Amino acid sequence: MTSKAKAAWIAADWGTTNLRIWAQGPDGTTIRHRSSDKGMGKLAPRDFEPALLELAEDVLDADRKTTVIVCGMAGSRQGWTEAPYIETPCAPPGIDEATTVQVEDPRLDVRILPGIKQLDPADVMRGEETQIAGFLADNSGYTGTLCLPGTHTKWVALDNGRIERFRTCMTGETFALFANHSVLRHGLSEKALDDKAFRDAVARIYACPQSLSADLFGIRAAGLVAGLSPEAARGRLSGILIGSELAAVREVFDLSDVALLGSDGIARAYGTALGCIGGSARLLDAETITLRGLALAYSSYLKVSA
Repeated sequence: MTSKAKAAWIAADWGTTNLRIWAQGPDGTTIRHRSSDKGMGKLAPRDFEPALLELAEDVLDADRKTTVIVCGMAGSRQGWTEAPYIETPCAPPGIDEATTVQVEDPRLDVRILPGIKQLDPADVMRGEETQIAGFLADNSGYTGTLCLPGTHTKWVALDNGRIERFRTCMTGETFALFANHSVLRHGLSEKALDDKAFRDAVARIYACPQSLSADLFGIRAAGLVAGLSPEAARGRLSGILIGSELAAVREVFDLSDVALLGSDGIARAYGTALGCIGGSARLLDAETITLRGLALAYSSYLKVSA
């Protein structure tokens, strides 16, 4: 495509920290893929439209409206326009439940997909429901467990393609807090991680999750008096936190065969941890699946508006 190519429509994943867009051509190919650090957490409602235009201005056609399908935190109460939650159990919400945003630029037609809520135990998701829809596009009627690793990891139980229940674990954020703001920071490597230490920690804490607090301080102590290397310390911290998460969800979710929606280092760590406790996991590219879910929503939009 040339630099003058215009988008047939635009897919947008608007998280707390980042915005990603995929400008789609008439044949369904991506003509632009761009991102910025202007996530929901940095923006007031009036700032969302300019942030979108910064990435999409040159692919908008001056002679028509371009539909933008958005998932994620732009639809939160603190976001651009609130898109009310759909309650479980439910199928992943689609374009019929989307909220239309009032915009100033006449070239834009923006629709925000809703998130999902669970009342007991209370939980919410925004953005992950679109990944689930993308996953189900190739796994129709799926029954089993999905894991969407990240700062706030989601565990999801699907029954014949319906979301029955889910649970969010703040393991990624907890790791960052311990690694950067606790006494443990003095003994951790910046990035390198010892794999054996990680595996050993997963197995230990999974068998004895009640030792979590003591095992965490043990990382500091072992660095001071037992020669624990910074790489092993980082591996142990990660293993303790992910292993304790697996112990926390094992009574509610089947961990024997998990579909992991992610292909980065965090997702691979979850796959390794599941293997340590006798489970299995298959990794699927989260970005591809997110775009697939947004494309499904746009396809439904075309049918509704035809």
